[in-house]
Amino acid sequence: MRYFKTEDTFVGSIDIAKIEFDLKSRDEIPKVLIGLQYVYCNEKIREEIFGKLQEVIPATVSVSNGRPGMDFWKILVLAILRLNCNWDYDKLKEMADNHLSLRLMLGHGRMDDTRYPLQTIKDNVKLFSPSVLKELNTIIVKSGHDLIKKKDEKLRGSCDSFVVESNIHFPTDLNLLYDAVRKLVSFIALVFAKLSHTIWRQKKYNIKKLKKLIRKLQNMKRSTSQNEEKKAKRITEIKSACREILDYANELIYKALSCIESLKENIEVAGFQKELNSAEAFSIDAIRQVDQIKRRVILGEVIPHNQKVFSIYESYVEWIVKGKAGTPQELGLMVCIFKDQFGFLLNHEIMKKKVDKDIAVPFTEETQKLFPDLVSGSFDKGFWSPENYTGLTKILNFVILSKKGRLSKEDKERQNNQDFKNAKRKHSAVEASISALENHGLDKCNDRGELSFERYVAFAVIGRNTQILGDLIQKRMIQKIKRSAVMKEAKLKNAA
Repeated sequence: MRYFKTEDTFVGSIDIAKIEFDLKSRDEIPKVLIGLQYVYCNEKIREEIFGKLQEVIPATVSVSNGRPGMDFWKILVLAILRLNCNWDYDKLKEMADNHLSLRLMLGHGRMDDTRYPLQTIKDNVKLFSPSVLKELNTIIVKSGHDLIKKKDEKLRGSCDSFVVESNIHFPTDLNLLYDAVRKLVSFIALVFAKLSHTIWRQKKYNIKKLKKLIRKLQNMKRSTSQNEEKKAKRITEIKSACREILDYANELIYKALSCIESLKENIEVAGFQKELNSAEAFSIDAIRQVDQIKRRVILGEVIPHNQKVFSIYESYVEWIVKGKAGTPQELGLMVCIFKDQFGFLLNHEIMKKKVDKDIAVPFTEETQKLFPDLVSGSFDKGFWSPENYTGLTKILNFVILSKKGRLSKEDKERQNNQDFKNAKRKHSAVEASISALENHGLDKCNDRGELSFERYVAFAVIGRNTQILGDLIQKRMIQKIKRSAVMKEAKLKNAA
């Protein structure tokens, strides 16, 4: 049984519309909660959001039967706050259990002692799909436009990309080999332990021995001597240590693979299929790393970039070099955003094996379908190609896209136009949005898995837009209070 929002039946609970916040607060929590309060109290917006939340429920699950799960409203509130405030799940649980304003927004009264189990929060946040979150984001942004945008005002957008890093250690061939073999041995040993077999009783010793061999090689430095004989001797020693590692790794790999083959014929293994599948997956990673280390260190080959893997656990991770000072490389995925003149993030896209110029036209088309009022867009040089410029001019009325390389007479006239220059100066505002996203959760993705990465980014975008909406409403409420104070003071003067 799953509700969107249960009735307030707790002792001391109050209607969400009546929750009051400290309007002088500059923290992000009140701003996000004010934005969520506006969304919930607007009947039209609330019905749209709850309609989209129906798509979160799996088709195989009955809405009316079973145990009551967490309300979707509570899940949405907690997930948005987690990303916007850049909390981990432990911090989120603590705030959900003890933060008064947040608990009132979740529907708990002052005397209600309901607590949220940590695993329950984790499991429920994972119910949301990135596609549903994109649709929810569009609803929230349009509600903000209804507040701030004039009736016939058109949207002017800015587009740029940045890197969202994954939470992985720096990849080296040896580290990746160790990770793969360690997980392979751990999974296969777990199965045999449950079957009461002792063939893998030395699992810890095997892993420790491999680690010791790797440390030995890592501590061996290439000779800086001018003597060629000493240099050649050290290279020989390094290759010898490398062969020792590969031999021992191969021994463990093929022992594990032979065990997997024997287990497949055993009917007792029916309950351990998940562990066996994981072991087989890590065996593939281990064999690949053995092959690449042999080719690179012993045979002296250069491994093509497209054959490299940068994480055993997060295989989607890319090695990205943007030429930033002090940041030679970043490990994660590129994310492209489209921002309007009010600061709202209209759309975002995660770029897998793509660069800026690959997505300029399709991403703009998708954004304009969501927001038909979008008539202009500014892009940096990374999006330039003759085809992109032609395609963008068919979508938008005004395109701010500087050409790479030498300018023709026509390009000089276009880029020296005063409207073009003014719009280009304003393009840097998108960097402020990127900085805000990085400060509010997107500096590094701490969730595991590609789908979780996409969900993480989508929640961060919704959280940022909700904060902007709340900040807008907060400022209006402050102005309203100030006007009331001025009018009251004027009446007192007139009465005097």
